Amino acid sequence: MKNEKHSGRLPAVLVHGWNSHPGIWNRLLPLLKEASIPAWIFDHTGLADRNIPEIAAAIGDFVQGKRDETGYYGDVDVVCHSVGTCIARYYLEVIDGERKTARARQLIGLGPPNNGSAMAELFFDPVQGAEIINRLMGVFVPPGYDPSADRIVHDVRPGSRVMLDLKTAGIRQDMAYHIIVTGNPDEHPEFFPLFHGATWERGGDGSYRPTFHGDGVVTHSESALPGITLEIITAEPGTDEAILPLGQFCHIHLPRNPVVMERVLGYLTITVDRT
Repeated sequence: MKNEKHSGRLPAVLVHGWNSHPGIWNRLLPLLKEASIPAWIFDHTGLADRNIPEIAAAIGDFVQGKRDETGYYGDVDVVCHSVGTCIARYYLEVIDGERKTARARQLIGLGPPNNGSAMAELFFDPVQGAEIINRLMGVFVPPGYDPSADRIVHDVRPGSRVMLDLKTAGIRQDMAYHIIVTGNPDEHPEFFPLFHGATWERGGDGSYRPTFHGDGVVTHSESALPGITLEIITAEPGTDEAILPLGQFCHIHLPRNPVVMERVLGYLTITVDRT
């Protein structure tokens, strides 16, 4: 039966990333409202001391609460930034992977560290860790940051149990995935000045190297999922994207980047038959 509260559009569950907040969606929300897309904003700022499985379970409780509140029990779309994608995937693929009771049409991840984060691993490096954290202080990490006490960062290290759980579970075949990332192929330093436009990548031998196939924080290889084509957005000369400041394409600003938001809106407004 059609629910008039959500007529024509599926609700979008919005999941922010690590050390972030729901304010990152403040430019997307007016676009959702204009398109008559209900926004269910999952705020996990109060769960910063929890691990990813615990926060993932909270997503399930949140969505169920919204369903009971609105009377809508159909499919939803899930839009995530950064580690928020890992949290949502853990709920959908690990916690609910076998039962498939969470009705999700699609998951849209913006700059997600799906395979773990070299940056998180670097935080613990005895040689480079302190310097990396110091560079990011006040921009990407809070003042006085201690990674050893951060359960979420432990969970996004490439060798963590959470990353193994996600890899073992695999993607769901009953929903679509869209992974949107940015890059800096022209190697402009202003793309992400803290690392001279590059992104740290961890090689198979355990060494770290800079790459321009990333958004300053997450590399393309870290975002990749089996069978899912990465959607790579760059500010190529002569394109509409080139008129935007390069800094808007780095990891921190992805949820507010006009090009990224347009891509997200395109997926959310796909017509569905909900009669």
